[in-house]
Amino acid sequence: MASIRQNKVARLLQKELGDIFQRESRNLFPGKMVTVTVVRVTADLSLARVYLSIFPGNNREKVIGDINHQGKHIRHELGNRVRHQLRLVPELQFFIDDSLDYVENIDELLKS
Repeated sequence: MASIRQNKVARLLQKELGDIFQRESRNLFPGKMVTVTVVRVTADLSLARVYLSIFPGNNREKVIGDINHQGKHIRHELGNRVRHQLRLVPELQFFIDDSLDYVENIDELLKS
């Protein structure tokens, strides 16, 4: 179970990363909408696992690869935004959030 501090840091990172992706995705990923759905931070606050929802769903792996390639730039931008709230900016790992696909699959199974 996550501590209060972990939850606060995760919410801060989710808000700031969402803003970064909203501003930068027009240039980096034209025609794609990238949304930060969940951020999970380790107990020592050194690693943040960021789950992203990508719309439209085609070429998700390529977009995640591009995001991981731009990881240092994204972490630098994040550091500039949270430098007064956090002493150390956690390392970022990006993953595809497929929970919406799972929900759609369950809905299709229940309809038939």
